[in-house]
Amino acid sequence: MAASPLRRLTLAHLPTPLWHHPALDDQVGTEVWVKRDDMTGGAEAGNKIRKLEFLLACATEEQATVVLTCGAAQSNHARATVLLAAGLGLRSVLFLRTADPLAPPQWVGNLLLDRLVAAEIRFVTPEQYGQRDRIMAEAAAELRRAGERPYLIPEGGSNGRGALGYVEAMREVRSQLDSGLAGGPRPFDAVVHACGSGGTAAGCVLGAARYGVAPTVWSIAVCESRSVFETVIGRIVSEAAPLLEGDPHLSDLRVVDDYRGPAYGVASDAQRDFIATVARRSGLILDPVYSGKALYGLAELASKPRRVLFLHTGGLPGLLAQAETFAP
Repeated sequence: MAASPLRRLTLAHLPTPLWHHPALDDQVGTEVWVKRDDMTGGAEAGNKIRKLEFLLACATEEQATVVLTCGAAQSNHARATVLLAAGLGLRSVLFLRTADPLAPPQWVGNLLLDRLVAAEIRFVTPEQYGQRDRIMAEAAAELRRAGERPYLIPEGGSNGRGALGYVEAMREVRSQLDSGLAGGPRPFDAVVHACGSGGTAAGCVLGAARYGVAPTVWSIAVCESRSVFETVIGRIVSEAAPLLEGDPHLSDLRVVDDYRGPAYGVASDAQRDFIATVARRSGLILDPVYSGKALYGLAELASKPRRVLFLHTGGLPGLLAQAETFAP
């Protein structure tokens, strides 16, 4: 299959490994091959780089001088964006959600990294964050009046262009399977991953079918409901499909919303225990916001795929920011 005609920067360290450990199989209750997208880079590592290769390529084509994006205070996407943008000579403005902007969170984890590269951080309330598209558009208009050339990146980098990053990731997995890795060339029964904004899911739904990686994609929601994500992922798929050559083929999508934990970014006691046990038994470090909840959800499923490709989406700084909750 021909490569996407859209321009893409080379920002990630690829291909990322397919990793397997028998102790993890025992704990999860099925054969699990981990796609180590926590190893896509250095401090910027995680699944977001794959999306940003396409999005920041567009920003540079448009000769942007500043990028604007948004997320929670400990957003992995925001951190990856500002670090990569700094390397490209671009300034960044972040709109980050926090309970009280007048009493912002501590400068730890992702926030520390954001600050190290001098990103401009504008804290907003959850209510204001609900209007994030309007707020960012107004900020972009203000920057244009000041002579800047802004480029807007949506939450999680999740739009049609960003989703191409995981179409290409599935091409990468197919190449690994064809070389005999992970028991290839036979496909997996399912791709399983954490879902926070829908872009990774959309790319996998398109790419897993296109390259024969798996017939089903299981998206384990870490926020929002199944119905919300089915709508969001469907919209992003419809944006991405016209950017690909040929007629799109889709893997079946299953959104699971039973393992979100107490709140977004907050893991339950059982989820934290699971993360700690995975680390002790296999040496694999998961984060409590995304990958930890998703793999916990897979382990808890009554009926699960027999052979799984699990996407480790990164998030180590978010784990370190929650050191106190794991210390006991």
